[in-house]
Amino acid sequence: MATRLVCVLARWRFVTPNGVTWAALGLGILSAVFFVEGDPRSLAIGALIYHLSFILDCIDGKLARLRGTGSVFGGWLDYVFDRVRVLVCAIALMGGQYLRTDNEAFLFAAFGVIFLDMLRYVDALQIHKMRGAMRAKIEKVTEQNRLAAGHPAEQAQEVLFIEDVLRENPGLEPEQAAAVGQGQVVDLHARFRSHFPWYAKVRRLLLRSRIRPHLFSGIEFQMFVFIIGPLTGQIMWTVVVSAVLLGLFELVIMYKFWLSTRDFSREMAKLTPPQEAVDSLESVRRGRHRRAPLPEPTPRRGTSRRSRIGTHEQHEAVRVSA
Repeated sequence: MATRLVCVLARWRFVTPNGVTWAALGLGILSAVFFVEGDPRSLAIGALIYHLSFILDCIDGKLARLRGTGSVFGGWLDYVFDRVRVLVCAIALMGGQYLRTDNEAFLFAAFGVIFLDMLRYVDALQIHKMRGAMRAKIEKVTEQNRLAAGHPAEQAQEVLFIEDVLRENPGLEPEQAAAVGQGQVVDLHARFRSHFPWYAKVRRLLLRSRIRPHLFSGIEFQMFVFIIGPLTGQIMWTVVVSAVLLGLFELVIMYKFWLSTRDFSREMAKLTPPQEAVDSLESVRRGRHRRAPLPEPTPRRGTSRRSRIGTHEQHEAVRVSA
């Protein structure tokens, strides 16, 4: 739905990505107003409005990429407004049910929804940051090795990562990724694939069916809690089931990242040059790399002055050539 709507909205120049983000927040707050009422009719209306808010939230990024107007501020605005919408709607939905039923479990449910949403997105940001740091470290050490070996810049090979290669070549097998391109292919997911060899085939099957490999992540969690739960009237059960599914999926992501850090340590062990080469490279960069002077020859007793002069001249010639 978001993809179809963005093709229509893109024709109207006054519709901006940031404007869509503000509209998504406004609809999210409006849905919270209906959630507070707590009756079945208000819950259904609030769920439908939240779904419309969710669609707009999917549109702003697509619209920015389509027009080439994406910005750092827009990304920050979208992220913060998402968290505000979840916070307001969770308090409104669970608070409304608490006022109607006087069941304190809904208060704990509100806390659980807010906590899991925060955990999901904080974890995603941190893992993304750490993966970027690992990739940058591998690229830096590879460049240092190239300079230490005296290779010219024009002979430098690009460092490729297997996830990028597979993303650009969806039908490619992971074992075939090393033959793609002219650069060095680094695999930071080897341990995960060795533990779960069936994952690559299942992932390709899901993508061909237009299903996200993230089977239960932040998107699905929000839709279960704020759309399916209010529409079915089974709010508490929906929160419990979705919380368990999200927790399990987060554990899988953490486990996969842990295996990736072990692959990173293995790659660094292969790439890190000997300490002598590192010290030599640093001394060259700091301008302290000097040749040690050759010692002056000591003339032997009984040698004539002319022979001593000749020996000294030969030694100077050796020093100049050196």
